[in-house]
Amino acid sequence: MRSRERDGRVGAGVAQEPRRFYDGGTLPSEDGPGEPPDPGSDPRIVLERHAEEDVELFELERRIAYRDRHLGELLVPADAHFRTDLTSVPALFTWLVPKTGAHLPAALLHDALVAGRDDPTSYVSTDGHVVDRVAADRVFRDAMADTGTGVIRRWIVWTAVTVATVFVGRAVPWSRAKHWSYRVAAGTTIVTVLYLGYSATGDLVDRSWPGAVDVPWMGERTWWVEALGGLSGAIVLPLALSLLWGQLRMAGAIAGVMLAVLLHVTVGLAAIGATYLALERLARRSPVLGWTLAATVVVAAITTFGLVTLS
Repeated sequence: MRSRERDGRVGAGVAQEPRRFYDGGTLPSEDGPGEPPDPGSDPRIVLERHAEEDVELFELERRIAYRDRHLGELLVPADAHFRTDLTSVPALFTWLVPKTGAHLPAALLHDALVAGRDDPTSYVSTDGHVVDRVAADRVFRDAMADTGTGVIRRWIVWTAVTVATVFVGRAVPWSRAKHWSYRVAAGTTIVTVLYLGYSATGDLVDRSWPGAVDVPWMGERTWWVEALGGLSGAIVLPLALSLLWGQLRMAGAIAGVMLAVLLHVTVGLAAIGATYLALERLARRSPVLGWTLAATVVVAAITTFGLVTLS
């Protein structure tokens, strides 16, 4: 039976029910038939670390069981070959959504419910459901609520996985035309927000940048009024663009506002991260050159500090 869950429509809030997660037992092995799920026991997350091609992955030594409100009992993983990177979040955003935390059981569940680029799904639905990717995203959101994950964080995470589903998701319940309409809406939102953010930044620093347009909600005003205008535009315009997303408009609204509001923070963190990786690579390949660069930076900092302080 295929899940009837569809486009992640926004409904009533989900009440926290932590007992929906419980110990899923163990998989059958050469040593025995394994242990069955135990609804009376708390979930036990036992991980074995593997390093594969410089990527840190984990194997679940015990299964996780979750009783979904629509799909019934789900057991993950379905086989011993399943690997997870815990919460799949880029390092750039771990300050917002860490790799572990209250949401970890839900993240492990979602990892097993969705197929990776080269990996199959790894779950058992005891009620015989086939869980498509959109339903898996909804399960993830509800499961985060059951673990006590904050409402803002779980909607942000759901939005992130929904955007991933729109662009790269397989096994979606949409027609090809509808899937492409979501992709066009998402692409239009991203490009528009980035372009207007670029233009608004030029307005804020009073620079005429190539290709930028004047944004009327900022104009020639004092800097703090322009900043307030820019912030309001970063909220209002993505909300308007989210109407292009149809039934996924909540994901469109959250994605657009997050991208617009955190644009400069993200660029700054990306620059810091890229600098760190470049320096790390330099130090690894040529320690002498790395120490020389570090000494140069320290001397320049001391010199600048002295000149500025004494002038």
